[in-house]
Amino acid sequence: MTGYDCVVVGGGPSGATAATDLAAAGHRVLLLDRGGRIKPCGGAIPPRLIRDFAIPDHLIVGRAVAARMVGPSDISVDMPVDQTGEGGFVGMVDREVFDEWLRARAVASGAERRTGRFDRIERDGVEGAIVVYGERPGEPEQRVRARCVIGADGARSRVALTTLDGAERMPCVFAYHEVIRSPAVDALDRGRCDVFYQGSLSPDFYAWIFPHGDTASVGVGSANKGFALRDAVGRLRAREGLDGCETIRREGAPIPLKPLRRWDNGRDVLVTGDAAGVVAPASGEGIYYAMAAGREAAQAAGAFLISGDARALRQARRAFMRAHGRVFWILGIMQHFWYRNDRRRERFVTMCEDRDVQQLIWPAYMNKQLVYARPIAYLRIFLKDMRHLLQTAG
Repeated sequence: MTGYDCVVVGGGPSGATAATDLAAAGHRVLLLDRGGRIKPCGGAIPPRLIRDFAIPDHLIVGRAVAARMVGPSDISVDMPVDQTGEGGFVGMVDREVFDEWLRARAVASGAERRTGRFDRIERDGVEGAIVVYGERPGEPEQRVRARCVIGADGARSRVALTTLDGAERMPCVFAYHEVIRSPAVDALDRGRCDVFYQGSLSPDFYAWIFPHGDTASVGVGSANKGFALRDAVGRLRAREGLDGCETIRREGAPIPLKPLRRWDNGRDVLVTGDAAGVVAPASGEGIYYAMAAGREAAQAAGAFLISGDARALRQARRAFMRAHGRVFWILGIMQHFWYRNDRRRERFVTMCEDRDVQQLIWPAYMNKQLVYARPIAYLRIFLKDMRHLLQTAG
């Protein structure tokens, strides 16, 4: 039985990042990915991700310089990304190409890559875990031994479900999108991301049109299992003049909106990315947080491999929540209140027109940290927010 220091299950941004960092640190790593799976995603990545993870320019297929927020009454607010005059933009990536490049980088860093579907972890009394997986349906199972396992296999993570208590209770939004060929005569602005806060398109989340250069992602999310996501995307495409565009692919998946309370089993298993629930509430942003969590998972697993102390695995969640927990808490409150009905959504879009709000939102998004340099402006935002809250009370 082949032995590894770490088996990383799942080759999305989080798993590929963890595998890259561990392999670069000299550990023997297996990256196990089932292949052929692309998550529905708008594909937006902030400048901090590009810097922190050394993303090359050729992967950036679009540069969004503005976002348009559309309310229930079709009132729209344009929010320019560049709030400082430094030419800021949000990078757009195609997940099919982006994720594969990340997996290839893991291999270039020294990780071994195999295609297979994780099934279970077995124990035989020897140190470490036995990872059981199948390469193809009907073929014999494969087994490899690992001193630790990192589960990065998505929102319905089989690693989490089979090793962590409470993983089955993770709340999710169900997302569906269609990647379309951008029209020759633009019915969409290739430098702008459109976000639709309308109950007719999503009763509790939002719909989107994100440009990817020659293609675009048109999608919707909702936690309402009875809501027809595909029908909503069809109506959005028709309304925006995109129904005649070629559909390249269709994808759907659950997206978690709350981090698990515990990411490790206290022994030798750690989860990260969507498997750990690290998608931002309200925005649904996941790529940066997945890669940041993957890096924390690699550091924690590396410390465990050196020390043999399973308590080191806890540091992954602690470090991530210390850096991003407050933002997740604020976004969770915002989603709970402002997405509840169309009256509140309308107020939310109106608030986005405020210059103070824009100068708070964009720097925080671009740099992934709250900015505390303008206390007077934040006081004004608080007072305006309270006015909107009172107007929507009841």
